[in-house]
Amino acid sequence: MTDSKKIPIYFMPGLAASSAIFERIKLDKDLYTLYFLEWIIPYDNESLEKYVKRLLLEIKEENPVLVGVSFGGIIIQEMAKYIKVRQLIVISSVVNESEFPLRMIFAKKTKLYYLFPTSLFSNYKYLNYFMRGKRFEMYKKFLSINDKKYLDWAFKTIINWKSDTNFLTDKIIRIHGDADEVFPIKNINLTNCYVIPKATHAMIVYKHRWFNKNLPIIIKQTNL
Repeated sequence: MTDSKKIPIYFMPGLAASSAIFERIKLDKDLYTLYFLEWIIPYDNESLEKYVKRLLLEIKEENPVLVGVSFGGIIIQEMAKYIKVRQLIVISSVVNESEFPLRMIFAKKTKLYYLFPTSLFSNYKYLNYFMRGKRFEMYKKFLSINDKKYLDWAFKTIINWKSDTNFLTDKIIRIHGDADEVFPIKNINLTNCYVIPKATHAMIVYKHRWFNKNLPIIIKQTNL
């Protein structure tokens, strides 16, 4: 267990990403203890509820701050159904399915997500053909979870997610980029939302200085 005077913070990465996306996040070690969660491979036909409860086995500290990026932002909202949390910090993500872009709504209605070629994500030879140099190296480093079973489950789970976490409204702080290409800012409810100018969906990697400066401020503002 961590020092009782320190605030435990658990970080959940985005879809297919490893915790390496948080490598540049540096917070005061005297005030915070940082933990980095990783994706696990789902069981056959595993529900989101059961998957989340398995992930929760990795959370040992009481009343933590949960930080989630993209799909990880959805996951931490689901986690908060089962444990007491100090705060949820939802980054580059949604808190309600009404915030999904039209292409995701269409994919849900038509079930076209079943046709998405997730197997290509695990084929580095194929990906290297389309992504050269630094872009390919960054993919291998940050988007390293390329198991087809996980990817199929993740796409289906995101597309079909239906929020029932309105009771968490007072716990959620949002951080979103105004150039997010996955979840466009025009669809996002900006209540309790910090908007970062010219920031894309991958801002957790590129805007680390903003996060290092502002996360402590955001956490301190929480009503404990």
